[in-house]
Amino acid sequence: METLAQLEALCERLYNSQDSVERAHAESTLKCFSSNTDYISQCQYVLDNASSPYALMLASSSLLKQVTEQSLPLQLRIDIRNYLINYLASRGPELEPFVLGSLIQLLCRITKLGWLDDERFWEVVKEAMNFLSQTQHHYAIGLRILNQLVCEINQHTVGLHATRHRRIASSFRDQSLFLIFQISLTSLFKLKAEVGSKLQELSLMLSLSCLSFDFIGTSYDESSDEIGTNQIPATWKPVLEDSSTLQIFFDYYTMNQPFSKEALECLLRLASSRRSLFSDDTARLKFLSQLMLGTKEVLQTGIGLADHDNYHAFCRLLGRFKVNYQLSELVNAEGYSDWIRLVAEFTLQSLQSWKWAGSSVYYLLNLWSKSATSVRYLKSDKPNLLEEYVPKVIECFVSSRFDSVQSELSELGEDPLDNVEALQDQLEFFPYLCRFQYESCSSYLMKIVEPIIQSYTEANLPIPVNSYEISVVETKLAWFTHIVAAILKTKQMSGFSGESHEVLDAEISACVLQLINITDSGIHNKRYGEVSKQRLDRAILIFLQHLRTCYIGDEAVFSSKLYSRLSELLGLHDHLLLLNVIVGKIATNLKYYTKCKVVIDHTLSLLLDMATGYMTGKLLLKLDIVKHIILNHKREQFPFVENWECFRSRTTLYCTIGILVFMEDTQLKFKSSMEPFLQVFGRLNSTPDALFQSDAVKYAFIGLMRDLRGIAMSANSRRAYGFLFDWLYPAHMPILMKGLVHYADVPEVTTPLLKFVAELVLNKSQRLTFDSSSPNGILLFREVSKLIVAYGSRILTLSNKADMYTSKYKGISICLIILARALSGNFVNFGIFELYGDRALVDALDIIIKLLLSIPLGDIFAFRKVAASYFAFLETLFNGHLSFVLNLDKTGLMLIFGSLESGIKDLSEKISSQCASAIDNLATFYFNHVTIGESVTSPAALRTVGLISEFPQLFSRILRTLFEVVVLEDRGNLWTLSRAILSMILISEEMFANTKAQILASYPPDRHQTLSLCFDRLMQNVTCTLDATNREKFSKNLTRFKSEFCAK
Repeated sequence: METLAQLEALCERLYNSQDSVERAHAESTLKCFSSNTDYISQCQYVLDNASSPYALMLASSSLLKQVTEQSLPLQLRIDIRNYLINYLASRGPELEPFVLGSLIQLLCRITKLGWLDDERFWEVVKEAMNFLSQTQHHYAIGLRILNQLVCEINQHTVGLHATRHRRIASSFRDQSLFLIFQISLTSLFKLKAEVGSKLQELSLMLSLSCLSFDFIGTSYDESSDEIGTNQIPATWKPVLEDSSTLQIFFDYYTMNQPFSKEALECLLRLASSRRSLFSDDTARLKFLSQLMLGTKEVLQTGIGLADHDNYHAFCRLLGRFKVNYQLSELVNAEGYSDWIRLVAEFTLQSLQSWKWAGSSVYYLLNLWSKSATSVRYLKSDKPNLLEEYVPKVIECFVSSRFDSVQSELSELGEDPLDNVEALQDQLEFFPYLCRFQYESCSSYLMKIVEPIIQSYTEANLPIPVNSYEISVVETKLAWFTHIVAAILKTKQMSGFSGESHEVLDAEISACVLQLINITDSGIHNKRYGEVSKQRLDRAILIFLQHLRTCYIGDEAVFSSKLYSRLSELLGLHDHLLLLNVIVGKIATNLKYYTKCKVVIDHTLSLLLDMATGYMTGKLLLKLDIVKHIILNHKREQFPFVENWECFRSRTTLYCTIGILVFMEDTQLKFKSSMEPFLQVFGRLNSTPDALFQSDAVKYAFIGLMRDLRGIAMSANSRRAYGFLFDWLYPAHMPILMKGLVHYADVPEVTTPLLKFVAELVLNKSQRLTFDSSSPNGILLFREVSKLIVAYGSRILTLSNKADMYTSKYKGISICLIILARALSGNFVNFGIFELYGDRALVDALDIIIKLLLSIPLGDIFAFRKVAASYFAFLETLFNGHLSFVLNLDKTGLMLIFGSLESGIKDLSEKISSQCASAIDNLATFYFNHVTIGESVTSPAALRTVGLISEFPQLFSRILRTLFEVVVLEDRGNLWTLSRAILSMILISEEMFANTKAQILASYPPDRHQTLSLCFDRLMQNVTCTLDATNREKFSKNLTRFKSEFCAK
């Protein structure tokens, strides 16, 4: 860089240019400032002499990167810190806001990283206080420094070990945080008269940052509205018990300025203070009373609540009352009766203004539901008034949902009934309110739904009815059904399972059960394509799921009063009759819904849930309709199976049918149920090759593969799997090869075929255990080998397409899963293949390696499913077939080892562990056969010796990578990594010494002695063996090593 002017021009282009090429050139030219420590003095020169704010920004951001990523000497960091303080004091007021913000962030970052290294970094708080005694511009800079400092220390810094971050945060909390909070309060009191000033906002933001500090390292989700109990330190007690502290935040809120929301956020955090913080119950009750008084004044005046951010924050504040305080405390607080009345009125207004309120109502309903459920524990003589207000809240909620229907149908926005999360939020707390006064609530619900059901029934009469009106009625009924389902869901909660509740459950459930008959008759039988009808049926399915969970099956109470009442109302006197109604609705949905995948999947999910339950599964087999489904699962029974959009659902359907078939455990029943598949196989076998690629054949083949995969998924026992295998092999295996030969380049066909094979070789629950005289394991693997070789040899010859994942990588990924499962399934002795000269294993491994090496490493990591199957296969390969790996050519070996090195650094702990396990297997083999072996004679051992001696840098680099992952990252797989590290250390002391020297060289010289001692203690009491005891010792030492290495 020849002149400062040229630098400023480049910076201008870097930050402002619209030309991406010009911007990239400027970035590459200026990169040296942020990557080379020799340029730190140049950055200071730019700050001192440049006039362009973009040049100043470059210098500041470059220093920030250097400070964060480089290990700079302590004195240099202190010099930079002192320079920044002086620079901000002299030139801060005249800087552009973005430059000022960057420099303050740099100051706070260097302060944080040096906080434990030298106490001179602690002086930043006093130096910031000096700014507060000067001009208004300096005052603002001082507040911004303190605010950024609190935020910087509270947030985790990339590259900083979590343990060190927590030590810094704890030290800062104890040394400076309370002082900073006091400074913010002093500023708020001092600036109270300057309404709307920037300094007021900065002071309030500083208070909020202090109160939002992670005091004990709980690391709650900052993106969430939910906050836990605020663990404010005991030293803050006098300030919080001082009534002026709460009052100043209420005062700032009532100024109704843009920063009102921040004032409410501060109040929210104060309201969340831990109970033990206060001196006694009297002090706590005084604090609660003041909080209640302040919110009561806001409720009375409504000030600031027209702003939605304020409204939402205020709802959150009200919600915290019952989260942080007991109902007895609320009732005994001064002014409770007026407060609860105002909260009730506010809640009713919010529910009526449902568009405006949005998700904020969640917090209000939380307050009411938690209060209602606490009444049974209340021992106070004072009236809680909930009996008066809860029914009003219930009625207003229901009427507001019904009133919203027409608006939601006429607007194009998302309907809450289509959003599972939004619906769950709205109904999470409401059922507890209903259970609070269940008799009156259920009467109200049935009273308002009766005329709606009546109008829905009348739509079946031969009178013209407007389709829109039916949609409105259906949506209202969907809301009602969701409410009933939510009430049933709470049945198992403590206190809600009495006989009276069960009778009332029966009465409101009877309304929905009656509705089922109406929805599938008359004109409604032709509305399956209407969205409102689909929403209603999905609501009914949710209702049936909760009804089944509570009153049918493994955990149901058979002596329930529900059946007595249902017998009177509907003639359903036991769970078998009720189950018949549920299955009838399922069968109707599967027969008439041909295109709506959401309803079909929901219906199948309910059927699968019932089939997988032991008790409900046995009950299902008693029903005639289920027996009919098992024997007649044809397209006439389930027309949706012919719809391409629902092809994936076929797997779930046949998995359910398979579970029911195998539950009977008879081969005759199994063969009878498989009869429809035999017809499909017959048609496919009789189709000549010239016609095999027609669309009709293709879709039939795809459907067959998806169906058979479902059956294979349901075969969870050895006996069931035996039925399927004997039926499939050898009669029907040739059709798989025929399909693969004709459709190797069609992923729509190969993907379901390969997934079926992957399921077939999955040895879950040890189902692939054949008799000692049975060759079935070997026969199965030979068939799998043929399929993999056939697919792989064809896919390798295909040209690359734009969508590589769909066209190639997905199929290769499934092949990796198939072979990994086959190799690790323990259902075949692979030594037999070599003994008898059978190439099934070798051919399969050869083609798989070619497929592996055909995928660039970058693509492997780009497509996460490919990465998952790739590294899972390598782990299996290195575990049981290491000799095959060692016989690969050098190019292939280097690519595989390079991928293992990259995989160790992957963010996925599973992939990282798989790579470490593969490395451990290789190193362990070397240690057992070479290091402690009497003589190196086997070809595999000789090959390993040659490999490690020929590529020492590669294995040294892998060991260093393992250490870097341990030291620099917080991983939950330290135990797995320790096994690989120990085996690598033991096979070569020289490699360990070189790795140690390289790691130490990357740290400042003043730390070398301490870190070297950490390495020495790593091998303490560790012997030269790889037995389990020695590995455990090393694992413990590595945990200590990590803690000590990162401590200072």
